[in-house]
Amino acid sequence: MMNNVKTAAILAAIGGLMILAGGAYGGTGGAVIGMMIGVAFVGGSYWFSDKLAIKSARAVEVTEAQMPRYFAIVRDLCERADLPMPRIYVAPDPQPNAFATGRGPHHAAVCVNQGILDILSWEELQGVLAHEISHVRNRDILISSVAAAIAMGITLLARMAMWAGMFGGGGRDRNDGVLGTLALAILAPIAATFLQMALSRNREYEADRRGAKLLGTGEPLASALEKLDRGVRLVPATVNPAQATAYIANPFAGQRSPFAKFTASHPPMEDRVARLRSGEWQH
Repeated sequence: MMNNVKTAAILAAIGGLMILAGGAYGGTGGAVIGMMIGVAFVGGSYWFSDKLAIKSARAVEVTEAQMPRYFAIVRDLCERADLPMPRIYVAPDPQPNAFATGRGPHHAAVCVNQGILDILSWEELQGVLAHEISHVRNRDILISSVAAAIAMGITLLARMAMWAGMFGGGGRDRNDGVLGTLALAILAPIAATFLQMALSRNREYEADRRGAKLLGTGEPLASALEKLDRGVRLVPATVNPAQATAYIANPFAGQRSPFAKFTASHPPMEDRVARLRSGEWQH
């Protein structure tokens, strides 16, 4: 329920900002246009966020005949969690990673990268999938999918506004417009990123905890996270940055930055592993 409330609040806030932005640029007429864009944007974020995530990952849906062991693990976990079977995908990305997406348990999808299939044992993969199924059970997938769709949309709108300002009319008003749109192009994606970070970190700890409870042990996931931490640092990410928070491991962990600690989309991997091995998930 709380995640549903958060999602509704985010969508309402984004819709309101669209109206305010339209009004600031074009008065009443601009506000109406902003409202129309906001309604389309919010509706699209809710209904098509999962499709955007799957398309962004270039993932392909697989059948049980193609990957029987993968299906068997997910089916067993769904039975334990009393959830319907999600759609199953594999992305060609060589980076070892995985994510879940969708509007809820009845419209969910689980995706693993080819890289994760190459380095994990089936037991470790079970730990990863228990984590992802826990995201589905907690209804985290809706809020993370919507936040990712909004981040992608904000970035696109900011770029469009920048180009519109740069190639608008002349004079002082034009210069002011260019400065304003350049500021929007820079600040809007940053704001979207911090929105995702605020929503992401605690969800990962909770999905780890519930995933361990689902299996009755935290070791398979702890072992998997150690391998994934090494893997994402060695294999460069090819994902859209707006989708980063959906993954079990930060796809950009290997990038060097003096601000990495403050802009990380996931909690420290060593902390997650320590919590799983300490037995904290049992409480």
